[in-house]
Amino acid sequence: MPILVNLDVMLARRKMRSKELAAIVGITEANLSLLKSGKVKGIRFDTLDAICSALDCQPGDLLEFVPDDDPRIAQAAVAL
Repeated sequence: MPILVNLDVMLARRKMRSKELAAIVGITEANLSLLKSGKVKGIRFDTLDAICSALDCQPGDLLEFVPDDDPRIAQAAVAL
C-alpha cells in the first residue's frame, strides 16, 4: 500500500493519547488503532475532518503517498 498513515507522529507532536483522540472524534479505540496501523482501506471525510480538527493539522500531515519501492513500505510490511 503506497499510503502511509502518520497519525502516531501527529499524536506525539500534540502530546495526545489515542484514547483521548478517539473520544473527541467519536470512534472506537479499536478503529483508531486500525487506522494508525494502516490496516484500513479507507476513511470517511467526516472522520478525517474530525481528526484534523482535534489535532489542528492538515490531511497531508496524516497521510503520505510513497512509491512501492520506498524502503519504508518494506519496513511497514515487516512490522505487520
